[in-house]
Amino acid sequence: MDEEKVRSVFEKEGIGKEITCPQAFAVSEKYGIDKLDISRYCNRNGVKIRSCQLGCFR
Repeated sequence: MDEEKVRSVFEKEGIGKEITCPQAFAVSEKYGIDKLDISRYCNRNGVKIRSCQLGCFR
C-alpha cells in the first residue's frame, strides 16, 4: 500500500477524519486505489468510515 498516495488523495478530496462508503468507492475508482488499501489507511490513521454499504470496510 502506498500510504502517501492515499494521504495525498484524501487531502486533495478534503477528506479528514471521516469518509462515507460511497466516497471511499469513488476515490478507489477515480484514483485507482484498492478499496482494501483505503480501509487499511483509515484504520491506521483514525479515519472513520461511515454508511458502509457492503461491509467491506472495518
